[in-house]
Amino acid sequence: MVGEAEIDRLPIDLLAHIFVLITSFTDLAQASSVCRKWKQGVKQSMGRRESLSFAGWKMDDDSTARLVRYAYCLKELDISRSRWGCQISDSGLYRISLAKCISSLTSISLWGITGITDKGVGQLISRANSLQHLNIGGTFITDESLYAIADSCPHLKTIVLWSCRHVTENGLVVLVNSCRKLESINLWGTRVPVDCFIALLTISPALKIKPVGLLLNVDASMLPVV
Repeated sequence: MVGEAEIDRLPIDLLAHIFVLITSFTDLAQASSVCRKWKQGVKQSMGRRESLSFAGWKMDDDSTARLVRYAYCLKELDISRSRWGCQISDSGLYRISLAKCISSLTSISLWGITGITDKGVGQLISRANSLQHLNIGGTFITDESLYAIADSCPHLKTIVLWSCRHVTENGLVVLVNSCRKLESINLWGTRVPVDCFIALLTISPALKIKPVGLLLNVDASMLPVV
């Protein structure tokens, strides 16, 4: 009879402490599949995290959704595409949206994930009611995502729409009208006209629009008085 492996004799709390030291989330996802005890250890280690960043890792829908589901105390989630090979899709966003932590998230970054569409973003955002900071730059979202954000994120303070070339003035106006706590919006690389910035500042005079240079050619007399 084969004896029990030494590592299998470790209590779950100690296993969880070891797994906290692992920075590769791909390795953690694989570790959680080894056995029930390891799966519980990964769950406990993830459950202690308030901030989770997959930036720089080659992640897919399955491993990302699995780890986010374990992180029930999570406040900040970053799944930006900062490495080629990141394969997060609408299916992944849907599965992530089912995690218990989503309603408590205050910050989400989906920067550069070109495989997602309005459908996946809408599903995720619909449950992120505590969201204050959102980075969705470098994606192919349209006004449909902005409408979803406007409906579901009343506490939103900052949003990055860098190079989101398919958003229009209509979506931005609805967003700023609905998210009354919005303080900053990054529109670098978008295709909206200068008149749009005037409209946004008319709705919210204190709104900071980035880059500031976009407003340099606007007649000061056309801007709202703060």
